[in-house]
Amino acid sequence: MLNAWRVLCLFVLATVFHWALVSLFARWGISANIILVFVTAFCAVLRPSLAYSLAFVCGLFLDFYSVKLFGNNAFTFTVCACLICNIVDRFDFEELFPQMVAVFCLSWLAGLLNAFFVAVFASSSVWPGLASMMGGAVLNAVFAPGIFWITNRIVGDSSWRRQG
Repeated sequence: MLNAWRVLCLFVLATVFHWALVSLFARWGISANIILVFVTAFCAVLRPSLAYSLAFVCGLFLDFYSVKLFGNNAFTFTVCACLICNIVDRFDFEELFPQMVAVFCLSWLAGLLNAFFVAVFASSSVWPGLASMMGGAVLNAVFAPGIFWITNRIVGDSSWRRQG
């Protein structure tokens, strides 16, 4: 039961950080995606089955409050979770550099996937622009070490922690 409360706490923390930071940096035209950073941390810290589920739920949560294609974020976050869960054994996500690089690359992948799927399925364009994407990817990468630290602290030595 304690593990479920920890995961719920992480989800609530992710949503609060996301809306606070997205609202703050939107003034400067930076499209940050803090929930994606949390999803990356979930995939590095939690067991894959739980990480996939949380990635999907986090994406679906963003889709409920989005004005673009419904299900887009859920699919994109699940794809990102698959990538991270498959490379987590090859990289040391306890170090800052792999955390930041993974989040930077996933930010670009998520932005490109979102733009592609909205263009294909909704016949519209949601490309935020190169400066906004680059600023958002850099901002996500800067926040990654703190979010990984928070996730590690809250998960602790839970039975839902990734083994290995």
